[in-house]
Amino acid sequence: MPHELELNDGSRLPAVGFGLYKVAPAETVDVVAAGLAAGYRLIDGAELYGNERELGEALRRADASGLDRDELTVTSKFWGEASQVPAAVRAAFDASERALGRIDVYMIHWPRPARDRYVDVWRTLVELQAEGRVRTIGVSNFTEEHLRRIIGETGVTPAINQVESHPWLPQHELRRAHDELGIVTQAWSPLGRSRVLRDPTIGRIAAEHGVTPAQAIIRWHLQAGGALVPKSTHPHRLRENLDVDRFTLSDADMAAIAALETGERTGTHPDDRN
Repeated sequence: MPHELELNDGSRLPAVGFGLYKVAPAETVDVVAAGLAAGYRLIDGAELYGNERELGEALRRADASGLDRDELTVTSKFWGEASQVPAAVRAAFDASERALGRIDVYMIHWPRPARDRYVDVWRTLVELQAEGRVRTIGVSNFTEEHLRRIIGETGVTPAINQVESHPWLPQHELRRAHDELGIVTQAWSPLGRSRVLRDPTIGRIAAEHGVTPAQAIIRWHLQAGGALVPKSTHPHRLRENLDVDRFTLSDADMAAIAALETGERTGTHPDDRN
């Protein structure tokens, strides 16, 4: 199973990264150091998370210790709650770039469809990529309708769509659209904000393979062909979440997990974020 996925812009994306959502700024440097030490090479950040300055400090320390920055993929996202005009997008990108030093992947965090500005925001990301300021551009929380509209109006397909996805909300139809369009599915809340870990079917499958419920779910994501960014502030869990190559889920395991689908979300529906 590949540890990297090929993107439609010719670059590659580590299949498993770790996220910094709700990681306190005071903890961020240590969490990033633990993640890099565990072997992660994808760090998922965002303007909203309020810890980009600390992430930038962690990256500078890693560089000083000899870790090649070119080995890392660092993501940021445009929040856009106050304004979605192109000047606001550029100002947000500039601020994140100053904090991080370099942005490898830049995304629209939410489409905010009621405002009807996400096509203009996407055009600005396309410009930033054309200017050589960011390698890869993508979106987060876009539905198939949103995706087809930005592609139809700009001619540029996002490389990644990061969406809530876990065994209760596998997003099968959206994943099929991604496959058709050449977009990588990247899961946020891949463990259902830990709620799915308590599911008895997941517990049974994990026990049969001698792994944790989190490892079983992460393996399910990978065997489904997607990417994911689980979050933990605990070094031993960061290490466990990468240790998923010593077992394979059977067809019966995959079918049992597929049967858990309820459509339940742990976060906001994309059409409801304004």
